[in-house]
Amino acid sequence: MSNRLTRWWHANAPTRESLEQSKVLAPVAHRVLEPSLWRFTRRSVPRGVALGLFVGIFLLIPGVQIAGAALFALPFRANIPVAAAMTFLSNPATTPLILMASVWLGNWILGRSADATGFMALVDGNATIGQWCSWLFSEAAPAMLLGLFLISLASAVIGYFIADWFWRHRMGRKWQARKLRIGKVGKSSALEEAARV
Repeated sequence: MSNRLTRWWHANAPTRESLEQSKVLAPVAHRVLEPSLWRFTRRSVPRGVALGLFVGIFLLIPGVQIAGAALFALPFRANIPVAAAMTFLSNPATTPLILMASVWLGNWILGRSADATGFMALVDGNATIGQWCSWLFSEAAPAMLLGLFLISLASAVIGYFIADWFWRHRMGRKWQARKLRIGKVGKSSALEEAARV
């Protein structure tokens, strides 16, 4: 499982070179490519997870998600590759579920009875700007946008704490293994010293 995930990560995660060539990021490429935003640290990785989940779920526009996550990573000092990779959690397989859940949640909070089928019809039918504008002023838009915001916010918070816990757990295990190695080396050198005496 870990090897498969690693292979997927290397195949799909954006590289510094791919972001350098992005026309969307051209005005801020020098800031996005700052080395500190590409290091995997205890603080930058959970921030990257949270930003990637928030942007990936809330925007739901392929291509814009990655650029948005990279841009939001700048002020928050988050890891850009992690933020960009987390946007892949909203994909063609999960988007309909996210939309249905967001409309349901928005309806529940606002007390409305909007339906998400109109949105999906606009997406499938390559709607014009006028059709999108009329949908934005319909009953479904506020419910869906509120639901998307809340789901993306909850996902970001949960993702942050899971990534933080995972990072601490992994580092703790590495430190324990290091202490064991140092302890074994110390004991063996003490035994060698005793054998010489």
